[in-house]
Amino acid sequence: MTSRLSAARYGKDNVRVYKVHRDQETGVHTVVEMTVCVLLEGEIDASYTAADNSVVVATDSIKNTIYILAKQNPVTPPELFGSILGTHFIEKYAHIHAAHVNIITHRWTRMTIDGQPHPHSFLRDGTETRNVQVDVTEGKGIEIKSAIAGLLVLKSTNSQFWGFIRDEYTTLPETWDRILSTEVDASWNWKLFETLAAVRAEIPKFDEAWTAARNITLKTFAEENSASVQATMYNMGDKILAAVPLVETVEYSLPNKHYFEIDLSWHKGLKNTGKDAEVYAPQSNPNGLIKCSVSRTGEKRESAKL
Repeated sequence: MTSRLSAARYGKDNVRVYKVHRDQETGVHTVVEMTVCVLLEGEIDASYTAADNSVVVATDSIKNTIYILAKQNPVTPPELFGSILGTHFIEKYAHIHAAHVNIITHRWTRMTIDGQPHPHSFLRDGTETRNVQVDVTEGKGIEIKSAIAGLLVLKSTNSQFWGFIRDEYTTLPETWDRILSTEVDASWNWKLFETLAAVRAEIPKFDEAWTAARNITLKTFAEENSASVQATMYNMGDKILAAVPLVETVEYSLPNKHYFEIDLSWHKGLKNTGKDAEVYAPQSNPNGLIKCSVSRTGEKRESAKL
């Protein structure tokens, strides 16, 4: 039997980076905390098949490069920093032809003390993160996927689910009013950028898109009398595409966090179902998982140029 190395990439994962910007005039600090992963591809087969490490950029060197470039460059928006990192590796090393950069930005929110934003104190007000995947490929360009992850939302009414298939396997009752809760995982794919300069030209649009996607997600979730998770998530994606012209595809993955009514009638006829329900049992698993991708009609992948 003969074998061959059909695919390979390597790098440094879970690089924790914290950067503080200190405004010397106002004394206001801005902080960013990230977890970064960089994986490299290229002419590295010999390190696997011939024990030849001469083609290896040490993963410790990759870690050091992340810290140095974070010092020398802005780390926000993360789409820009990921593009800077990826471009560096394919330009620095002639035998590296692709760099894959994943950045998780952790949430730090400025404290409000006595009604005023504090200049240098922050709190972690949730597990939500802002995520970015940047793939820089020599001769192809820069592909960017931005995402919101870990945004836990709940509403206590205005969610329905009825009209679904009923057969010999069905026990779920139809409902015209239920609790709806989910942990939002939303991502959007940008049109292909040809160069780092093309990414730099669109810097404001990355933060604007993240804000728009988050606001649209929350507003649609809160205001829509949802016929189903499927219908609501499609409407979210459709609105994001309308708001951000440089985005070509929006993806949602929404687990249905169930809250079940508890029948307490066994205790002195206590009513706690239907319109009388007030106390529920939160469920951890199993849970529904609903996914979708929403794309522009009839559009092919295009380059975002200067």
